[in-house]
Order: sequence, then structure tokens, then C-alpha cells
Amino acid sequence: MLRIAVCVSGGGTNLQAIIDGVENGAIANTKIVGVFSNNADAYALKRAENAGIDNVCISPKNYENREAFNKAFIEKIDSWNVDLIVLAGFLVIIPEELVRKYPNKIINIHPSLIPSFCGTGFYGLKVHEEALKRGVKVTGATVHFVDEGTDTGKIIAQKAVYIEDGDTPEVLQKRVMEQAEWILLPGVINEIAKKEEYR
Repeated sequence: MLRIAVCVSGGGTNLQAIIDGVENGAIANTKIVGVFSNNADAYALKRAENAGIDNVCISPKNYENREAFNKAFIEKIDSWNVDLIVLAGFLVIIPEELVRKYPNKIINIHPSLIPSFCGTGFYGLKVHEEALKRGVKVTGATVHFVDEGTDTGKIIAQKAVYIEDGDTPEVLQKRVMEQAEWILLPGVINEIAKKEEYR
């Protein structure tokens, strides 16, 4: 059984896609053991609660420094005894200690076709605003392993989405979620769960 923790900062639509995938069998042999957020107002926490999943908010604002927050973050993740950490719209820099502790066991979903529109400052609507500003015709989403850099880890899977005339950043964001993110992320988790060591 693959034990996963999902880290989120906002609405949690990718989290919901994972919850639904586990419930309907699209993601086999997987248990979501915890949902972590840095934002007490994140609707993702409510989604976790509704699904009966252990959830917690630990905010950097409540700690005297980043080191203290990182320690609390890592301790919570460790307490869930996870095989895989899934970053699903998590707007927090991952501590290098966590990356070293879980090599090739942290994955992230990014709303572009990396290496386009990625790195520091590229997240959420900003990615789609930039794509539209530059006039690209195809965008999409990428699932990749997390390393010490920002969006620099090895790519696991990508899915392309066409940009249409008249798209706004909000319309494009929704299409990328529906046509790429909500399909890719559950699919990657399912493939990892199929591996011999989790059977």
C-alpha cells in the first residue's frame, strides 16, 4: 500500500482529484494518510476533513524563524510514515533537509510544460498570464520529482493543452486543470503505486 501525504496551500482541486481517484479505483493500492497546509483558510483542509483524512495547518507565520517552521513541517510529514509526498498547489519552499530525506519521493504538479514558464515567481495564474502575454499556442501541465531547485527536478509526465482565441488567464487555468492536471497527477500516483515495493 502506497502511503501518501498531500501538501496544499489553496482550494485543493488537485487534492480532490486524488481523493476521487482513490475512491473510484483509478488510483489503486494507495492511502492518503495526511493533508498538510501552510494556510489555515485553505479549502483543501475542508476537502480532507470531508473525506475523513487527517489534516493539519502549520503556518510559517506562527514560528519565530524558517528553521523552526521547517522542523515542525518535517516532523509532521515523518509522523505520517509516508512513501510519497505530493505537492498539489503548495506555495512553500521545500526544506532541503526534506528533499534529502525523501529522495525521488516528492512529486509536484506545475501548470506549464516545463521548462517553459517555471522557476521562481511562476505559480498559479501568473504562469497562464505569462503564456498568454507571450502568445504561445500550447501549454499544459507537468508532474516532476522535487529536488533542491525550483521546478528543476526530473520530469515524470506532461500533458499538452491548446490555448484558444479569447482565453483569459482564469479560463486557461481552468482548462489546464480539467484537461491536464486532474488527469496527470492521479495517473502518476497510480503508476508509482503499481511498483513492486508497494504491492
